[in-house]
Amino acid sequence: MNRRHLVLAPLAAFGLAACGDKPAEAPPAAKPTAREAYELAAKAHGFTVGQLMAANTVYVFFDTTCPHCAALWASAKPLLGRLKMVWIPIGLLQRASTAQGATILSAPDPAAAMAENEASLLARGGGITANPSLSDEVLAKIKENTELFQRLGADSVPLIVYRNARSAEFGMHPGSVDTAQLAAMAGV
Repeated sequence: MNRRHLVLAPLAAFGLAACGDKPAEAPPAAKPTAREAYELAAKAHGFTVGQLMAANTVYVFFDTTCPHCAALWASAKPLLGRLKMVWIPIGLLQRASTAQGATILSAPDPAAAMAENEASLLARGGGITANPSLSDEVLAKIKENTELFQRLGADSVPLIVYRNARSAEFGMHPGSVDTAQLAAMAGV
């Protein structure tokens, strides 16, 4: 074997070893800051309850089959005279979640549909009956919300994304809170 083969053989072996390897995965995207999460949540597809002209908005990513989301819905009611909340349905926990979320989002009165869902869920009834004729457009909105939720680096619902009205600080909180905690987060 001549000298040239001695040099090329290891290089060829190195090159061939890389062909069978999986391509390197891209590093995970950095988790958005709380301010970025707030700005992204403002672009989601949701429905609004509370004071429409409030200086501050609280965004809540929820799944229709989540009992903690139902508890947060109940905790938020006393604050709706001082707070604007946008509820953003996602499909995360159960197969029915996407269709139920789309049913609420497309209802003539989404807040009433949400109240029906949460009451049924708390009574262990499984939530609202999904509309059997949902459009692809409204189902796509739930899918987009779910993808946005995942971009935020979240893995549990409810996810509360807020800006404190007093301190102007942004925050994200996974999980349900009581009325006093929600008021403190929102600064109302």
